[in-house]
Amino acid sequence: MFQPSTFAGALVMTIFSTVCWGSFANTMKLTRNYRFELYYWDYAVGIVVMALLLAFTLGSLGGGPLSFAANLRSAAPAALADAAIGGFIFNIANVLLLAGVEMVGLAVAFPIAIGIALVEGVVLSYAIQPRGSAPVLAAGVALAVVAVILIGRAYGELSAGGTGRAPARRGVVVCVVSGLLMGAFAPFVTRALTAAHPLTPYSVAVVFTLAALACCFVFNLYLMRRPLVGAPVSFAGYVAAPARYHLLGLVGGLVWGLGTVFNFVAAGLVGVAISYAIGQASPMVAALWGVLVWKEFRGSSGRARGYLAGMFTAYVAALLLIAEAYRLR
Repeated sequence: MFQPSTFAGALVMTIFSTVCWGSFANTMKLTRNYRFELYYWDYAVGIVVMALLLAFTLGSLGGGPLSFAANLRSAAPAALADAAIGGFIFNIANVLLLAGVEMVGLAVAFPIAIGIALVEGVVLSYAIQPRGSAPVLAAGVALAVVAVILIGRAYGELSAGGTGRAPARRGVVVCVVSGLLMGAFAPFVTRALTAAHPLTPYSVAVVFTLAALACCFVFNLYLMRRPLVGAPVSFAGYVAAPARYHLLGLVGGLVWGLGTVFNFVAAGLVGVAISYAIGQASPMVAALWGVLVWKEFRGSSGRARGYLAGMFTAYVAALLLIAEAYRLR
């Protein structure tokens, strides 16, 4: 089984996961006039495919008791259950995150939802697996909270700047709920990785993503019938969609899955709290996509742009502090 042997290697993997987590939703943005509930079926398959691919390659290197297949056979049932519960919770949170992207855009949905998830996930994970300097880690998390507040202020200024786009309160509420659920899955992953007879990161990723796919048959089907945005949809729309849209959904899942496995693997060295915290700097990446590529803040006021700049600065500082927390452990 491949694992990084140095903090520098683990840091590169967590930063890579940040880029993946902050970029996957671009594939959904490219499926114009295609409902996210339908996009999500291909995405959910993509995350499972990537988890299995890495489990049977990097996760099986060298064989032995830590190889993927052997580890699944020897892992405690409680560890398997924790990984599955984490995946189920994540999936509900992620579907709501994409609903938030539909309502308020990438540049707003990610900082609100993931900023909340970062704080909750780090605190709960650290309580289970205390690695790193608690005061420095807390300072980094506090700066992430500042970043969330700043993006909220920027969005509030969006309507005041004469763009004609009033903040969608319902979308913000959806993002908040998504964040609370997104932060709740991290402790389950921590327990799966640290319990007696634990799962390896690769095994966690497979069980986690399979549970997420299974959750789609409950929550995603429900949203297709009772959507948060627009009219109900059916699988007729999925079947009629261009092949390119299905490919984009699959690619989105592959990108997110790659980032997730890398994050879980890095957590084996630095702990889930630190790995999760760095990975959840993804709103900075998503906001860059939203601002620079999708022009979600076109025509906004100077004050709104100032808040955005402050958000980026706060997230970068939070990332540096969280990395320093490991060094000072």
